[in-house]
Amino acid sequence: MGLVVLLCIALLALLFFSSYSIRAYERGVVLRFGVYQGMKEPGLRFVIPFVDELTRVDQRVIPMDIPPQDIITRDNISIKVNAVLFFRVIDPSKAVLGVENYLDATSQISQTTLRSVCGEVELDDLLSKRDDVNHRVQGIIDRHTDPWGIKVSLVEVKDIDLPQEMRRAMARQAEAERERRAKIIQAEGEFQAAEKLTAAASIMSREGMSLQLRYLETLKQIAAENSSTILFPMPINLLDAFSKPKS
Repeated sequence: MGLVVLLCIALLALLFFSSYSIRAYERGVVLRFGVYQGMKEPGLRFVIPFVDELTRVDQRVIPMDIPPQDIITRDNISIKVNAVLFFRVIDPSKAVLGVENYLDATSQISQTTLRSVCGEVELDDLLSKRDDVNHRVQGIIDRHTDPWGIKVSLVEVKDIDLPQEMRRAMARQAEAERERRAKIIQAEGEFQAAEKLTAAASIMSREGMSLQLRYLETLKQIAAENSSTILFPMPINLLDAFSKPKS
């Protein structure tokens, strides 16, 4: 009876050490005595206990924060830049056999690449052309991690920490730019108004009646807006329009 119990316990232990549950988003890389044997698909899988070694590899998209990096830009400005990296393992066997720790290796290559790319551009380009910087960083990291079976899908620069004096200088520059645009808009408005007035004066100079009607319209507006008595000299030629005989 005791022997049966021991056999049952041994069988349960064997099943426990030989069975693996692999999730739908995982793949199992099997090594037998250190030699690659293949991959296990999702589901309940069995291996030879104490002989086979199974490593689960997550194939979902992994977001990884790139910590702030001290960078000196091309125009010698010290800044701190951090970013976020999105990647996934497309070949689990390479991720296990090609590098010791693919997560740590990807993090290290991401940090060095971010420092290198941002150090090659000027601050204005880093601020205004962030998409170009993102694509360059993504392309370089993707090339380096391809032998590890990793595909980099996206890199986004999150924050650019500027020195306080640089922030004040940029604020003054932005204010000066706004003032310049306001003066240009005002000058353009005055120029357009002058063109319209010149055109109106040209028309009135050719048509005497229009000038007289404008004079009467001005008198009407002043009389409606003011209660005091205002005397205006009336040009004699204003009456000529009414004294001409009808044809």
